[in-house]
Amino acid sequence: MQATSQIAVVGLAVMGQNLALNIARNGFPVTVFNRSWDKTEATLARLGQGQRMVGARTPAEVCASLVRPRKLILLVKAGQPVDDTIAAFLPHLQPGDLIIDTGNSHPDDTERRERELTAKGVRFTGMGVSGGEEGALNGPSLMPGGEASSYGELAPILKKIAAQVDDGPCVTHVGAGAAGHFVKMVHNGIEYGDMQLIAECYDLMQHVLGMSTQQMADAFAAWNKTFLESFLIEITARILRATDRATRQPMVDVIVDRAGQKGTGKWTTEMALRYGVPAPTMHAAVEARYLSAMKDQRVAASGQLRGPAVAAATAAGLLDAVRDALYCSKICSYAQGLDLLATADADKKWRLDLGEIARIWKGGCIIRARFLGRIQAAYGKQKRLPNLLLDPELGSFLVEHQGNWRKVVALAAERGVPTLAMGSSLSYFDSFRRARLPQNLTQAQRDLFGAHTFERTDQPAGAMFHHEWP
Repeated sequence: MQATSQIAVVGLAVMGQNLALNIARNGFPVTVFNRSWDKTEATLARLGQGQRMVGARTPAEVCASLVRPRKLILLVKAGQPVDDTIAAFLPHLQPGDLIIDTGNSHPDDTERRERELTAKGVRFTGMGVSGGEEGALNGPSLMPGGEASSYGELAPILKKIAAQVDDGPCVTHVGAGAAGHFVKMVHNGIEYGDMQLIAECYDLMQHVLGMSTQQMADAFAAWNKTFLESFLIEITARILRATDRATRQPMVDVIVDRAGQKGTGKWTTEMALRYGVPAPTMHAAVEARYLSAMKDQRVAASGQLRGPAVAAATAAGLLDAVRDALYCSKICSYAQGLDLLATADADKKWRLDLGEIARIWKGGCIIRARFLGRIQAAYGKQKRLPNLLLDPELGSFLVEHQGNWRKVVALAAERGVPTLAMGSSLSYFDSFRRARLPQNLTQAQRDLFGAHTFERTDQPAGAMFHHEWP
């Protein structure tokens, strides 16, 4: 087979097919491969006129079709399948060839694979991809890590296939090593938080404000024309307008309230614990999915554990309060995710540019939103902003609208509607803004039962003391 392709896509589920077609549409000859030939045939059948694509039947054929240094994009399930795929191709690669893993791989696995492949002379890059099937075809947000020189070779392709926004393509070299997969992991953690906050608003609208599905759809559509404009708000309105053909009921009402997850949100919360970064909104979002999975137990409990008996509130005025509470909570969720990125960066020395990361999230990806332009501007003014809440504009919004935020969380508690993420976000704000927290009592307890010592308010920081408790 003649070496004519500039890049290969390995793994042809819908995401892989769409990304390969995106590459071909943008003028780059591409080789495609899947373990089952029928998916390769299906991909070739979708090829546009004049576009160049080669279907390969074996790893050897894939490698023979590529100009050197070879570039292979893997779109296979995270975990062992990535290692198995690498093992299948490795005998056919040569020093200097480049493997790009675009799945949702754990950053620890990415670091391991980079070490192992570097020892064999093969380069490895972990690249986050966001945007789902539509993004893969029409322009995703791309978060490549690895060596800068590898990105330099990939950039002509990546800049063409990425989503395009007013200030450039939604791709940048985020940093060395596993930076690309770490950034994508945190992106997904933020996505979990966003989705849970929106779900809580839906719950409040339905069970506190007594709104119909159509009224809720109208509200989300209206919000999408404000500072809350985003892909997730947009699709929420679309979802709430949809009707089930079989029952003629709102489609959302016939869907079982049991949310799935693939692990990236959990990984984000685990990384937050590893680095000692508070991330209560994302923790709450993951826990909400776990609670939703306890369907049988919840159904049983609903017959025994009674909540408060109260009438629906009037939507007038309160709907704006829910909107403000959502935005305030969203700011806190992003603050937590960006704080985790900054803390990991200080450890790994990736040299992340948080403003640039916000920029490449403005298009293509699931969390794309008008709000990201505000974050980009915040880090443009202060590159080492300690916390997003300290940006004057965003911080002022929280201060000015906290009344509505508190009203919504309090009303939800009064009416028995859970707000795990919204309530956690408010507590995060209240904890962050206070100069003194009650953990002085915690330290006293630790010292009494374990002689763990404590610092004193009237002595220099770092000096430790023990008290002989009565």
